[in-house]
Amino acid sequence: MKDATKTVSAGRDRERFEGAVNPPVYRASTILSGSLEELRAKNRTRRGDGVTYGAHGTPTTFALEEALAALEGGYRTRLCGTGVTAVAGPLLCYLSAGDHLLMTDGLYGPTRDFCDGMLRRLGVETSYYDPLIGGAIAQLIRPNTRVIFMESPSSDAFEMQDVPAIAAAARAAGCLTMIDNTWGSPLFFKPLAHGVDVSVQAVTKYVGGHADLLMGAATTTEAAYPALQRGWQELGLNTSPDDAYLALRGLRSVAPRMRQHQEGALALAAWLGAQAEVLEVLHPALPSDPGHALWRRDFTGAASLFGFVLDPEFASQSRIAAMLDGLKLFGVGYSWGGYQSLLIPTDPHRGRVASVWPRPGRAAGRAMRIHVGLEDPEDLIAELDDGFQRMRRLEA
Repeated sequence: MKDATKTVSAGRDRERFEGAVNPPVYRASTILSGSLEELRAKNRTRRGDGVTYGAHGTPTTFALEEALAALEGGYRTRLCGTGVTAVAGPLLCYLSAGDHLLMTDGLYGPTRDFCDGMLRRLGVETSYYDPLIGGAIAQLIRPNTRVIFMESPSSDAFEMQDVPAIAAAARAAGCLTMIDNTWGSPLFFKPLAHGVDVSVQAVTKYVGGHADLLMGAATTTEAAYPALQRGWQELGLNTSPDDAYLALRGLRSVAPRMRQHQEGALALAAWLGAQAEVLEVLHPALPSDPGHALWRRDFTGAASLFGFVLDPEFASQSRIAAMLDGLKLFGVGYSWGGYQSLLIPTDPHRGRVASVWPRPGRAAGRAMRIHVGLEDPEDLIAELDDGFQRMRRLEA
């Protein structure tokens, strides 16, 4: 079954939901039993494997978990309240005091905060590695290394990681691998098929698709699931059935939305690359990008999010403000993946300790991060063109 069909059909059950096309919202904390023996049977059920208590899952949340697991090609998916929780929760499930974590240096900022904050306080040591290390990561693995975490492409710099090579090195050393797959989504990249044990994503972004919910998800192999399941219950992680319902609605249209996001992003990337003020476009789907070969080998599509680097002459705060403050179609804000386009300044070098940005041979200037929504690309290009004109007219 193709992924586009899975997004429409997975998690639906005509008999279970009395013929309803969409799984209904089950709001519940207490789940009653008809007898003492039924209660005892529920108590013997592994938490998350049945409707036993609202915090362990409801038919609505289970429907979404089943659908996401089908898309990821995984054994089980569990939901939580935010994307960052989908990163932090599994790390807490798999790591203990005295363990060592290898974390990509090109990561989502809140992930770094969690590693340098809570994990450090709990006695877990984090070492950051160059995102471009590939199979050479084997040289960094210690006897107490338990998890290797990836994010491909990297946040803000959009560097591609050699996921299969890193996963193979980890497997040879007995380490578990995790990846933040929010950019590619399970439609454009299948981490578990490339040797990864745990794939996490911010459901907030593409699956939600409408900038009106917060949610995260973690999908695992069968071998990796028991530790995640135990930790999920110990931490009390869950999400509301109302938000799960919204995510299910978003899921049904995510395939055509992703195709439109991709088409628009590539059109804008090409246009930006032709502007004199733009020194470089950071998009792995472009043949000119250093990570293009890895993207082409492992991914089946490209997301809406990419970056570009402005010539320092045009990168003053006043000139960037002149561009951004006059935008109407582009929003100036965070949490990409929704239907509206976004544009903000960013800093790929922020927080890096194991790698540098820009890398040798790459453009040095002010980086911008753009999310291309579902508007017509011609309208978005026209608005950007107006923004560049305002920036050009203003004295530096």
